[in-house]
Amino acid sequence: MIPPAMRNVYTCFPGGKHKVLTMSYDDGRLEDRRLVSIFNKYGIRGTFNLNSGRTSDPQRVGPEEFKELYAGHEIACHTYTHPTISRCPTELVARQVLRDRMELEAVTGAPVRGLAYPNGSYSKEIMDLLPLLGIKYARVVPTTGGFGMPENYYEWRGTCHHNQNLLERGREFLALYKTQYLYMMYVWGHSYEFPMYDNWSVMEDFCAMAGGRDDIWYATNIEIVDYMEAAGRLQFTAACDKVYNPNASPVWLEVDGGKAEIPGGALVTL
Repeated sequence: MIPPAMRNVYTCFPGGKHKVLTMSYDDGRLEDRRLVSIFNKYGIRGTFNLNSGRTSDPQRVGPEEFKELYAGHEIACHTYTHPTISRCPTELVARQVLRDRMELEAVTGAPVRGLAYPNGSYSKEIMDLLPLLGIKYARVVPTTGGFGMPENYYEWRGTCHHNQNLLERGREFLALYKTQYLYMMYVWGHSYEFPMYDNWSVMEDFCAMAGGRDDIWYATNIEIVDYMEAAGRLQFTAACDKVYNPNASPVWLEVDGGKAEIPGGALVTL
């Protein structure tokens, strides 16, 4: 019997795309209002990491505004009061994360499953703890300067801070074309830094340049994590001529150069 032909089967992002853009902004300062309006204008999506224990600060967005302001984006944890958690007892770290989750969830009415480490502070012990607290990923401060997918979602490094040659990095990202790779551009920062450095135009120009493109998936942090987990659950035959999707949501593949949507619950011949 002649063995089946060897095929190239690649995981794609939704819509068969091979690039994803995501943003991550910390602290929930009032400047988020302008930043969200820029994102919404150009179809950019991202994650806002909030300290629910610091919302009485007049420089921060109040909880009564969370659902409307951040609609279409993700709300994630940044701990309750923003301590340097690698110096804290494990019991306190757990309380900081869980209380932040509970308060944010009480306002949003939905699970909150992401985290940005406050002050960039973390440890292996904290990374091991987070899955037990319902946290699916955590972002660190150091960046890669590149566009690869993370090896460890609990030590998730972005591509760049918005003050790290954002427009140059954006042009590099837009020029990527090899569909045998998955590319991710991940930008992080604090919205209060824009008036501090008088550079709102940098973000406006970046979003105008990067938004509305057919080859980019615009996603929140948790959407990337959930989608890649779903893709990892696909069940292939040894010949890779059939695939079963046990998820409720669809997953996209590239098969010998063609795009294929694998619906949730479906067995598909490739």
